[in-house]
Amino acid sequence: MKSKGKKKAGLSLVMMSIVLSLAGCGGGTNGAEAPAPEKTASTQNEPVKTDDPKPEEPKVAGDLEIQYFVGGYGDGWWKEVIGEFKKKYPDVNIKESAGSQINEQMKPRWIQGNPPDVVYIDGAGSNETQMVLDDQLMDITDWVKDAKNVDGEPLTSNLIAPPQDYSGKNYTIPLVFGSWGTFYDETLFTEKGWDIPKDWDSFLATSEKIKADGVYPYIHTGKYPYYIVGGLLNTGFVSENGDNPQILKDQEAAKEGSFKNDAVANTLKKIVDMRGKGYFDNASFGMSHTDSQMLFLQHKDAMIPNGLWLENEMKKDVPEGFKFGFIPSVMQKPGGKFVAIPYTSNIAIAKKAKNPDAAKAFIEFIFTKQAAVRWAELTGALMNVKADLESSGASDVVKTAMKYFNGSDTIVAPVFKLAADIEQAENDATIALLQGSITPEEWMDRMEKAAAKIRK
Repeated sequence: MKSKGKKKAGLSLVMMSIVLSLAGCGGGTNGAEAPAPEKTASTQNEPVKTDDPKPEEPKVAGDLEIQYFVGGYGDGWWKEVIGEFKKKYPDVNIKESAGSQINEQMKPRWIQGNPPDVVYIDGAGSNETQMVLDDQLMDITDWVKDAKNVDGEPLTSNLIAPPQDYSGKNYTIPLVFGSWGTFYDETLFTEKGWDIPKDWDSFLATSEKIKADGVYPYIHTGKYPYYIVGGLLNTGFVSENGDNPQILKDQEAAKEGSFKNDAVANTLKKIVDMRGKGYFDNASFGMSHTDSQMLFLQHKDAMIPNGLWLENEMKKDVPEGFKFGFIPSVMQKPGGKFVAIPYTSNIAIAKKAKNPDAAKAFIEFIFTKQAAVRWAELTGALMNVKADLESSGASDVVKTAMKYFNGSDTIVAPVFKLAADIEQAENDATIALLQGSITPEEWMDRMEKAAAKIRK
């Protein structure tokens, strides 16, 4: 709005110059220079009168490109809200750059400085922290404080998780809110008489029974190790750190010693213990997320680490009678609290967005309670907006997760995101540990070196 006001003032000065110039040519002075009028006290102090109207609200029109990843949540919600947005702003032409590989496909454009206007940061190949470090996202700190959604409500007042804080700056707003955890089939556990784990000791006891029944207790997604990091390792770090999730924020900040301490060492020993007892399905290492999830649905494996999107992502393949169960964590000591590791998938405006007004209008349009209910109904997961879901079509898993989040026996860790290089190092080191090619000490050394590079 301010930039438009400046343009209008500049245009008025140009027009005034043209009028004065024309008057000089046709004013009957025969080429003689007209004497300048004497300035009086009244004319010197008289405020300049202008007929300029007050600055107008930014007009939402033109091209708007939205990049969004299509994974477990599908694209039904995006299609719907984009369609509704078009009805409200018919002068906006929206280009959707979407798909399961969109992050990799769009990467060259981000590098070349030709990004889309809006980006939903989710899925493989995306890393929000790295985008901030690379100065690719717009600083929305001041805007988001006063922004209102299309219903006239302050945008941030309805959020479950606030905008991610980067040393006092905001570049993204969480769109999806969920939690990692361990999933199981309640029906199978009941039939087999397997106890639902409530802590590390009961997890080991149940795993032993499962193994004795000829089923692998645990499978993970070897091609994407962040599944087991989010669903297992990070919960252990918090539990072993005296239920203090600050360890995760220290790792995010790449603080010295944050990856090499007693809490990390004790957690890694538990992983090695699981490996030694043969609880992991060795097929995990070659598995994509859907491959491992399919074996889980087929009861080849009893438990799997995942996010809350699991049920929706596999809804076409869920066998009859299968009932998803969810536990936030299994690594806590007996009597200890559950640890929920939240994840958010965030939305942002590119720093080099070509249509920032339309981009902001789109974000204001989608952060409403109605959109949150539709997200729950269409994806079976949670949008990062406080809304009443009881009468919605949200899945039982999501409602179970909400009970954990609201319970006094669960610690909900803060949202954190490792830098890309640290995350990759953690993925590689974790797979190496699970394969037995490195020791816990070597895992910690690798991570400390990766964190040290970020600090330089």
